[in-house]
Amino acid sequence: MEKELKVHGSIKDNQTRCTHYHGQTDIIAIKFACCNRYYPCYKCHEESEGHPIQTWKQSDFHQKAILCGNCKTELRISEYLNCNNRCLRCSAPFNPGCSNHYHYYFQL
Repeated sequence: MEKELKVHGSIKDNQTRCTHYHGQTDIIAIKFACCNRYYPCYKCHEESEGHPIQTWKQSDFHQKAILCGNCKTELRISEYLNCNNRCLRCSAPFNPGCSNHYHYYFQL
């Protein structure tokens, strides 16, 4: 049996929705490069950690750092950025508005 990954922050449900973003398609968590911990959003990270956010470098886009809250699959950053807002394993839809916050997470 696989160990379930811990998602930190102001979690509202078991699909990684948080108090900040809890719409139907807000079902991903991001592993932050600075602390190697999963959070649903940058606001949860800011509230919980005592350090600034470090973005993922393009050279690290092969790392698994995106967690689908529906099926609990970890996606590589490159897979997530090219998945057309759907999980590659279970096809659950992801919020397309997350791209507005990519600058918090990824060096593009």
